[in-house]
Amino acid sequence: MNITFPQERPEYGGPDPVLAFPAVVNGERIRCAITAEALEDHFRAASLREDDLIGAFDANRRAIEHAAQRMLSELGGKPVLLHSGYFRFCE
Repeated sequence: MNITFPQERPEYGGPDPVLAFPAVVNGERIRCAITAEALEDHFRAASLREDDLIGAFDANRRAIEHAAQRMLSELGGKPVLLHSGYFRFCE
């Protein structure tokens, strides 16, 4: 499975506070997201404010994309949502 991550700014939004970012899996664009809770708990986001979440994402992009890559592989390339619990048990 070929997985890459375009270096685009993540998007804030959704019914719950999340940052969405794209992956390309075997040439198909797939939505990935990480919860604000995960960014606060594991990547030191100072608050739920968009700027704080994006700052934490940018500072830890490599680790977040690595986690997303693992989940994409496990789920067969389906969209993923990274929760705090994922990082708690997979660090």
